[in-house]
Amino acid sequence: MTTRFIEAGDVARLIPNGATVFCTGMGLAGFPEEVAKAIEAAFLATGHPRDLTLYHSTGVGNGKDRGMHHFAHEGLIKRLVGGHFGVGGPNLMKLIMEERIEAYNLPQGVLALLPRQVAGRRPGFITKVGLGTFVDPRIEGGKVNRRTEEDLVKLIEMDGEEWLQFKAPKVDVALIRGSVADEKGNITMDREGVLLESLSVAQAALASGGIVIAQVEHVVRAGSLHPKQVKIPGVVVDYVVVGKAENHLQTMATYFNPAYAGDIKVLRGSTPPLPLDPRKIIARRAAMELKAGAVVNLGIGMPEGVAAVAAEEHVDQLMSLTLETGPIGGVPAGGFDFGHALNAEAVIEQPAQFDFYDGGGIDVAFLGLAQTDAAGNVNVSKFNGRPVGCGGFINITQNARKVVFCGTFTAGDLQVEITDGRVTVVQEGGHSKFLEQVEQITFSGRYAQGIRQPVLYVTERAVFRLTEEGMELTEIAPGIDLERDVLAHMRFRPIIRDLTLMDAEIFKPEWGGLAALLGERG
Repeated sequence: MTTRFIEAGDVARLIPNGATVFCTGMGLAGFPEEVAKAIEAAFLATGHPRDLTLYHSTGVGNGKDRGMHHFAHEGLIKRLVGGHFGVGGPNLMKLIMEERIEAYNLPQGVLALLPRQVAGRRPGFITKVGLGTFVDPRIEGGKVNRRTEEDLVKLIEMDGEEWLQFKAPKVDVALIRGSVADEKGNITMDREGVLLESLSVAQAALASGGIVIAQVEHVVRAGSLHPKQVKIPGVVVDYVVVGKAENHLQTMATYFNPAYAGDIKVLRGSTPPLPLDPRKIIARRAAMELKAGAVVNLGIGMPEGVAAVAAEEHVDQLMSLTLETGPIGGVPAGGFDFGHALNAEAVIEQPAQFDFYDGGGIDVAFLGLAQTDAAGNVNVSKFNGRPVGCGGFINITQNARKVVFCGTFTAGDLQVEITDGRVTVVQEGGHSKFLEQVEQITFSGRYAQGIRQPVLYVTERAVFRLTEEGMELTEIAPGIDLERDVLAHMRFRPIIRDLTLMDAEIFKPEWGGLAALLGERG
């Protein structure tokens, strides 16, 4: 195969109408923005290409005008299969919710691993991930709107056990990104912060008789790259486009940070402690579920406080933080740089990370708590009919050895005072999180019970655990009235047996008890 170097404006003519396109990307990391912009421009000018089926494993975009936003035109795409839609932009969400395109939301890990099955010409991906959730064909089958009819997920039985089989697509076009290409199309990813599933997606297109289009920053002489630096060999690359700097961001907000690329190690300054507020209380109580040497996954938002508390308590070096995008160790970045890590010990491909996760590699996962119900189900993927998507949540929660959901007890304008080691609710949040039934099942309490998985639900005023009988209230905070502050704001009655107070020390300005607790657990 001979790799050709082309301009972005030449890409659209290579993509046939009705093609299945698989894009890499996470936020804007690994996403070929220059290529996507050119495809959008060609469609708006000529109506070609059109009726595309678009696959992507994670949320791709900046929530406004980049990433999947470029494909958000009726006629350009007819079907979207993605892991998360929250950052795809309002136009894409409008197409989904107005049922102007077909849309499927499948687990990030499934979509990251699926290209390997296509690359090996296997009929699909078989896993337990998704059983009992909205991905299960007995519930929703991952279908996001009523226009979406074809079944991409099948329930099968092998050796008396239930599994889900995800249909393998024929990949006509792979859109990937790297850092440097040599004249033969060999591509490195030195300046990328994450590797994603770029090689697998390219191989999937090759096995399908499709084409691979790669965006890079620079081109160098053939033979000048160290072979072990090459992550995508030229034998699987058909076309290379050199992108402009403004269309080659390392993250959603950062053009290039050498620390994310692993080129430098940054000095860790003294991080200011979190204020004594509900987030800190939740993070402290959640951190009590750690053990020395634990492999940990932290979700975005409230769970990020666990890392801050661990650093404040000087125990952050006793655990290994991981991210589904591939980093292991180091300090996970937050906000618009989420998915990357400073001072990572290793960065592996996203499919390999999900193999590790699905194989039980996570000792404890701390994830957000948006909605839960009497059965212990959790919803983080759909709110008021808006399908933001599950991301890696299902892979992580179904396979971690222990799961700790973290969130305030109610949502919306909640005001809490923490003084003298006691909690006072000054203004209650306007929305209950403890519902009779969640809007969508992203985490199945029943499935967790079936595999005897320890599950906790930690809030600033109460702690629950999942039992065979349902949700059990096990702890309440000092100063909290059980009836007024807890039960009155739940749409179901939890099991109450041996109710105790949450550790009073975590409600004080200075704690200092986490190191001793971890030491006791070895």
